[in-house]
Amino acid sequence: MLRRSAPSSTSATGRGMHAMVIANAAGAALSMASSVIGLVSPELALPGSAGPAGPLAELYAQGYAARALPLGAAVLHQLLISRTGRGLGPLLLVSGVVQVADAAIGVSVHNPGMAAGGTLLALLHLGLAARLARPGRTPAATPQSGPA
Repeated sequence: MLRRSAPSSTSATGRGMHAMVIANAAGAALSMASSVIGLVSPELALPGSAGPAGPLAELYAQGYAARALPLGAAVLHQLLISRTGRGLGPLLLVSGVVQVADAAIGVSVHNPGMAAGGTLLALLHLGLAARLARPGRTPAATPQSGPA
């Protein structure tokens, strides 16, 4: 008969995975909220700008929202509702690469919030994607109460 690892190590691993899932979900929601704020007030995307945003800032905000809202919704669905782990790793990889690009744009336009936010979200998404790439690792594999 095969023995499972000690409950303490399993629960610690489960808590760590659970924390990563929650952090990634919060990051996806934050990215979605930022895009909605940008749609409402595009001038917020341009630090130091005085007065109303011009057509280029509005176009930027619309393009950002067109990407952030569906991608964020897909990540949230996979993390919080689906919980099967199927497709989550590649989705997090794509989301992480998008956040790396956002961080690079933030650096190039001297927007520290965008640079820091993109970097943090890239680390979250890519970190969980890397953890899921290990054999036997899925959010559904974390200990849960209730019937299986």
